[in-house]
Amino acid sequence: MNLDATIARLRSKHDRYVSELAEALRIPSIATLPEHAQDMQRMADWLARQMATMGLDNVAIMPTSRNPVVYGDWLRAPGKPTVLVYGHYDVQPADPLDEWHSPPFEPRIEDEYIYARGASDMKGQIFAQLKAVEAALAEDACPINLKYLIEGDEEIGSPSLEDFILANRELLQCDVVLNCDTGIHAPHRPSITYALRGLAYFEFEVTVPDHDLHSGSFGGSIRNPIHVVCDLIAGMHDGNGRIMLPGFYDAVRPLDDEERAQLREAPYSDADWLALTGAPALYGEAGFTTLERVGARPSLSVNGVWGGFQGEGAKTVLPARAGAKISLRLVPDQKPAEAARQLRAYLEQNAPPECHWELRTHSLGPGAVMSRKSPYMQAAVKALETVFGRKPFFRREGASVPVVGMIKELLDVDSIMLGFALPDDGIHGPNERQSLPVLFKGMEAYIHFLAALDTIERAG
Repeated sequence: MNLDATIARLRSKHDRYVSELAEALRIPSIATLPEHAQDMQRMADWLARQMATMGLDNVAIMPTSRNPVVYGDWLRAPGKPTVLVYGHYDVQPADPLDEWHSPPFEPRIEDEYIYARGASDMKGQIFAQLKAVEAALAEDACPINLKYLIEGDEEIGSPSLEDFILANRELLQCDVVLNCDTGIHAPHRPSITYALRGLAYFEFEVTVPDHDLHSGSFGGSIRNPIHVVCDLIAGMHDGNGRIMLPGFYDAVRPLDDEERAQLREAPYSDADWLALTGAPALYGEAGFTTLERVGARPSLSVNGVWGGFQGEGAKTVLPARAGAKISLRLVPDQKPAEAARQLRAYLEQNAPPECHWELRTHSLGPGAVMSRKSPYMQAAVKALETVFGRKPFFRREGASVPVVGMIKELLDVDSIMLGFALPDDGIHGPNERQSLPVLFKGMEAYIHFLAALDTIERAG
């Protein structure tokens, strides 16, 4: 692979690439809203045209039960690794519109940032990877094999993806996945996420009387469901921040000394973390650092509590029902279905017998941890170090990217999280943006990643 010529070609196309990215960002591909169904198809068509024009083979828009998957491949490197590139073309709704400084689907460039919904999450990321491959194909040839799986349902939880992968297992066989739905720590401080927490989301409701009652006439004589909900929530943690669901920590993988030392290399201080949160003090499970609590330990969060009178003024009501929404962030090896059983067991043990309660599951997604020492991961490290001039640090991500765990379970391959969003890009919020200099550095990093994989294959 002629690296210098490929990168020179990429740099020469800067203005054209910015214009093409703006085309993609003008398409309001919002999977959540049914009125944008035609826009979803437009975006899939746009991607398919890009992929065919750049020279990929077997480009197809493949139907699912929701929005289609865009597939393409380049399999002309016999004996070389096959990388499955994952991305998504759907975006979040743009609300609240009145907080945008410019229309969310009319891209605006200011101070070397491009502002639009989807600029960072994640049209910019998958675009950068495609353009890196386009430059490689135009200059010479891609040194490895590539397959693309670009879905349209990620922002609504990828409800059709598992069935699609199961139905196309042979087509999607690969050695490793390149997941572009991620970012780096700062413009001059690259990082690689190697672990993600899973997510299990629930709602439970407690009912005592069968209708609302007067709190003066009946208060103090029967259980108040709001009190019950509050007691149950309070008992889910002990005084040291440890989660009290039965058996909850049985499958939690302990951190070894090497990994704890590696996490300490991250350029975060507790003061930085407090500044990000706006909170007056830190809190969490005793015996762990802030970054260990966020990335390497599970958490239980109450996301909402409801019940009783919520209007202005006073109403002396003893409500019939109350409830709460609970999310569990799970570390690798914790199974979401097992966490659901543990939460149910906790409620069975602790809810008063005269109360009726129901537990509803909203979503279950596994976590994942990737080998930091695999040749594919080391290829990513080499690529980032070459382009950014410093070695990336490894980090655990406290949030969830369910597709990583799903692909690991269904295809038995690891993912390399390599993307170029920044923490202050404002994804999912107003004025989302993407740094264009960082994105073009990302294109060069993707080219070096391809070259590093080719070198690894020759050595092996």
